[in-house]
Amino acid sequence: MAAKNKKSRIGLYIIIIITLVGLFAAYKIFGPNTGPMNQGEYLYVHTGSNYERLKATLLEGGFVSDMTSFDFIAERAKLPAHVHAGKYKIRKGMSNFDIVRLLRSGRQTPVKLVINKLRTKHDLIMLLSTNLEADSNALKQLLSDKDYLSNFGTDTNTVMCTIMPDTYDFFWNTSADKAYRKIEKNYAHFWDATRMTQASNQGFTPTQAIIISSIVDEETNIADDKPKVASVYMNRLHKGMKLQADPTVKFAVGDFTIHRIAGAMLQNPSRYNTYMYEGLPPGPICTPAVSSIEAVLQAPKTTYLYFCAKEDFSGYSNFATTYDEQLKHAHAYQKALDARGIH
Repeated sequence: MAAKNKKSRIGLYIIIIITLVGLFAAYKIFGPNTGPMNQGEYLYVHTGSNYERLKATLLEGGFVSDMTSFDFIAERAKLPAHVHAGKYKIRKGMSNFDIVRLLRSGRQTPVKLVINKLRTKHDLIMLLSTNLEADSNALKQLLSDKDYLSNFGTDTNTVMCTIMPDTYDFFWNTSADKAYRKIEKNYAHFWDATRMTQASNQGFTPTQAIIISSIVDEETNIADDKPKVASVYMNRLHKGMKLQADPTVKFAVGDFTIHRIAGAMLQNPSRYNTYMYEGLPPGPICTPAVSSIEAVLQAPKTTYLYFCAKEDFSGYSNFATTYDEQLKHAHAYQKALDARGIH
């Protein structure tokens, strides 16, 4: 009887031990295993990373607390053979099972990239390379490649015409080529049959319409004034006058904070200096808002050849048909600037 009881106790101990081992194993698989995550909740796995590099990133970023148990589960889930580049959201308290399953699936978190007003290719390169894996040098080379850009009907001067302000969803590991193709596709979609006809009726190609829209966009934020500003520049173009657009000079000298355009600035030899050269500049001076593009496409017929900011600093402009009218408006505005000590 004693022997039987002893056997029963041993059997019970074995069951308890097996249960405890099972619970421990289950905890290691399904229990929380995230560390302090000192680099934030997003894990970035670079293109070309192998499993060893992935483990180092997990440890360095504090994403995993116990690497031994993680490694054990990952090996059995064949994660080493299925390392996918990307941006992954690692939530506090995730288990080995959760992390391994996420990384093995490649279900990364998309990057929501908002493109607003950009003035230069450098601005675009910095925006993309800061938010995506795409290297700034690769982006710079791509935007300087004449042969590549010719596939999209653009060149190194006009490529910024194809960058439409909008919200774009990218995977973090999107290459420079794929990033540009996605943005350009949105531009191509924008130019539907209706807008193409409107541009043609105004005597412009889409590229020319974007260039003049960029000037309008830099001239005013007032929606009511945009069509009239557009009409001024269109009238000057049709009459063979120089555009003499102050924003193009700011672009040429690389200083967008200037309030008064005068002196040596007007002698800047850049082709973007529309005080020196006739016609449109070689490319846009910013990525214009849709409202600015539509102001050009739907510009009214006017006789305006000049405009000047109103002296009340409301943001609105005074428009003029004759130079004498313009001089009166300009004098009033300059007097207001002087009164405020603005140079």
